[in-house]
Amino acid sequence: MANGKSPYSGLTENEAKEFHGVFVTSFIIFVIVAIIAHILAWMWRPWIPGPNGYAELHDNVTAILSLIC
Repeated sequence: MANGKSPYSGLTENEAKEFHGVFVTSFIIFVIVAIIAHILAWMWRPWIPGPNGYAELHDNVTAILSLIC
């Protein structure tokens, strides 16, 4: 460790702190994007069906398609 680098990572303390900062920032951005994607997927098609199951969803889609076509 004469050159100031860790024998495990090969990074100096400042390099390790910089890498950690980039890693944490990237992870937080990834989690935020994942949360937004899950919210949008839930709005598009809920994972838990309503009281009539997915039949209600099918009826709504059929009605919308009959209006379009």
